[in-house]
Amino acid sequence: MSFKPRTIPPLQHIRRMIETLPETSEQISHGSPTWWGGKKTFATYHDGHYDDRQPSVWIKAAPGMQDALVTANPERFFRPKYLGPSGWVAVRLRPDSDWDEIEALLVQGYRLVAPRRALAVLSQVGWTT
Repeated sequence: MSFKPRTIPPLQHIRRMIETLPETSEQISHGSPTWWGGKKTFATYHDGHYDDRQPSVWIKAAPGMQDALVTANPERFFRPKYLGPSGWVAVRLRPDSDWDEIEALLVQGYRLVAPRRALAVLSQVGWTT
């Protein structure tokens, strides 16, 4: 599933991507929209108060992924405050953001925390990202 948000605000765009995943919920946590897959968090949106007024999405990442992404492109990715030591990666949201890549990272983060039954549904509907 792919969205091209030329006129869609980043937060709304992220919501549209995540709402397609089974058993997700959104709540405000520490003042920011945060998403759960089952009972664990996998993404949070920040409006720029942590990164020079630039909006970003922080995503749970597999071991080694944070270092690989930040090393490959430090202009686009960074180690977020508080969650960075746990391996999360932050993606700066800009008009030229690669939304297919962001969607893939969100799904990967979701897969790390989602309940087995939700992962089974994801597989049944053919989600391969």
